[in-house]
Amino acid sequence: MPNAIAVLEKPLDGRANPEKRVRDRAGTERAILDAAKRLLAKEGFQGFGINAVARGAGCDKQLIYRYYGGLDGLVEAIGADLGGWVKERIPEDAGGMFLLTYGDLMERLIVLFIEALRDDPLMRKIVAWEISENTEQVRRLSEARAKALALWIDRMRGSLTAPKGVDAVAVNAVLIAAVQHMVLSSATSGQCAGLSLKSQKDWEKATVAVKRIVRGIYG
Repeated sequence: MPNAIAVLEKPLDGRANPEKRVRDRAGTERAILDAAKRLLAKEGFQGFGINAVARGAGCDKQLIYRYYGGLDGLVEAIGADLGGWVKERIPEDAGGMFLLTYGDLMERLIVLFIEALRDDPLMRKIVAWEISENTEQVRRLSEARAKALALWIDRMRGSLTAPKGVDAVAVNAVLIAAVQHMVLSSATSGQCAGLSLKSQKDWEKATVAVKRIVRGIYG
């Protein structure tokens, strides 16, 4: 006997309910995107293929072509999703902290960035690829990540400005690069330049050091 709810969802002409089709498509697209991100984090681009993504998503590979146009479209979608990563992992809500100076702003960004990067294997992979691979796919992901961070700073900064004589673009690039190097080193060896980064206490010590650098530059 057919499921009563399923019968009710079908119009009298027997075609699938349009609203249900939209929901199903959205769910399938999300499943494909999530599977692609998991695969990239685990295998890198070497193991990144349509069949593998389809297996991970539990769908027919033709749906990947239909919804994303293939692997290039999936990479574009992952890049766009990085903007959401920044909003989710580095929220614009100051969390009760008053951002009175540019130093307050950058301290908050650096602390949140450390936590977010430590917690996200795919983002760590992307950072590592930026250093080791010069491909169009990596460039797309790198540019999307950099753009999302820059937009976060612009939105949060408001009227705040760096101290006179400080090249904020150069300083921020160096700070972010230092954090990335620490996180990548800790993931592979549990240390960075002789500094142990194995425990939460180790990371608290490292975070305090980075905050002092930020304050030393920006006040």
